[in-house]
Amino acid sequence: MSWSDRDKQVWQSIKSWKEGLYEYEANDLEHTYVKWLDYAFESIPQDVQEQFFQRLDGWLFHMHSLIQGSQMQNDARERILVTARAFNQDIETIEDLQYLTIDQLHYIAEQHAGRHRIYSLFQGGFTGTGGLVALGSDLPAMAVINLRSVQLIAITYGFDVQTPFEMMTALKVFHASTLPSRLRALAWEDLMEDLNKKDSNYFYDGSEQLTDYTWLEGPMKQAFKALAITMFKGKKWSGLPLVSIAVGAGVNYQLSRKITDFAEKYYQYRYLRLKKNQ
Repeated sequence: MSWSDRDKQVWQSIKSWKEGLYEYEANDLEHTYVKWLDYAFESIPQDVQEQFFQRLDGWLFHMHSLIQGSQMQNDARERILVTARAFNQDIETIEDLQYLTIDQLHYIAEQHAGRHRIYSLFQGGFTGTGGLVALGSDLPAMAVINLRSVQLIAITYGFDVQTPFEMMTALKVFHASTLPSRLRALAWEDLMEDLNKKDSNYFYDGSEQLTDYTWLEGPMKQAFKALAITMFKGKKWSGLPLVSIAVGAGVNYQLSRKITDFAEKYYQYRYLRLKKNQ
């Protein structure tokens, strides 16, 4: 199937975005942080590190499975199909979504991505109130919100996350999108390697290891956000800690925006690559 002029434009935008991943250069502060992190983890026995990250991977995998098997997610899948039928009444399955144009798919994906960015905004605002429950629930809530948004973007572009390959790939896309900017190009290469090794639409034949100590930079930024919220929660206007709320809402919104942008670029790439080879 040949590309339209619009497909070519989107492909060029993905290419430019991808070049930006490779051109990113870490600043002195990041280099200092990396050295400190390397030094800190050198003092932890290797078997302890492996056990910790295996459990963290397991937690992410089970959360991912629970979300994609939930009734809420099944309802969202059906809403995607209903919206798609407004463009093409012959759409019946998730795979049929790939018959839509890339702009139609972007419209559907943006509906869900935008909604989840708003969820993150409100979650951050709630966290910004500074309560112990709010602060403690922020990281799991953000993981659920953003894992779900990645799944829905995958489904929108016709990739059913209920198959083993797509389920693991969606999890790796989430992981790659949450990495520090200096590591995202390597994560993209890993995703491309998995894609090139893909033998079928069902089985996954890549590495199932996700997290290591470099990934912890994201959760640590969330910890710094919690520290900032705690510092400013005493400064209130009209009885509300507005600075803390703004910090929480802003950080969470930007994180979700970064994740959804990365996920959509990846699945647009998959869609165009598949369309070109058909």
